[in-house]
Amino acid sequence: MNRYAEDLPETNSARPRKMLSPSVFWRIGEEIPKNLAWTLMVLSICIPVALWWIVSNSGIVAPLFLPTPAQVWGAFQRLLATGDLQKDIAYSLFRVLSGFFLAALISIPLGTLMGTFPSIRALMEPIIGIVRYMPAPAFIPLLILYFGLGEEPKILLIFIGTLFFNTLMVMDAVKFVPKELLETSYTLGGQRKQVLLQVIFPFILPSIIDAGRVNMAASWNLVIVSELVAATEGLGRRISVAQRFLKTDEIFAGLIVIGLIGLTIDLLFRLLLRVSCKWAND
Repeated sequence: MNRYAEDLPETNSARPRKMLSPSVFWRIGEEIPKNLAWTLMVLSICIPVALWWIVSNSGIVAPLFLPTPAQVWGAFQRLLATGDLQKDIAYSLFRVLSGFFLAALISIPLGTLMGTFPSIRALMEPIIGIVRYMPAPAFIPLLILYFGLGEEPKILLIFIGTLFFNTLMVMDAVKFVPKELLETSYTLGGQRKQVLLQVIFPFILPSIIDAGRVNMAASWNLVIVSELVAATEGLGRRISVAQRFLKTDEIFAGLIVIGLIGLTIDLLFRLLLRVSCKWAND
């Protein structure tokens, strides 16, 4: 080493720089502390409600267009006391769950087979790709023509609007099964049926549950549309009647109830994922 270099003062470039630790809030792909997570979740609800309360009570917007939280709570209690709300929730839930599970009963095995066997994918994917671009509400006139105004057209509308998207999402999940996993299974003597049921299906089960979470929201959108067109009960029908008589508070109450039901179902899907796929949560 140059002896003159030893006498030189230590410069900023020669000093080890202290790296600033990244903020907990801005971590990429890492978990945040539970207390921070709960705080953010509470704020995501409280901030919009507070803004709603401030704007609705300020007089800037007429109550006809933006009722106050107190007025909406009063409408909710009124509908609850008459029993109309419970009946509407029961009818809407029945239609959503019936159409959704009927679609899942077909889309899960069909999507798994399409993702596993290229021959089945080549046979089914073109027609599914065509039909899935047809808006499900466009089938309402035909469904009413074929099945009348009963429960069948509403359930079938949800079935049609959920089936094809769920099928393709399950099919895409199979593509992510590692080839090495399949080759190892065959090397250990696994038969085609065993590989399908004991290797591929367990691997894609978390993706199937996630697809169900996504498509459940679509099912709720469709049931509201069907009830707006032809129904005597249901949350969509309740909102339509409230709009006709300018009962904005009941419209808000119905929308909030739909949101709370959707949140509850979403949490149930997350619980199902945590319980049935513990290996995927590690």
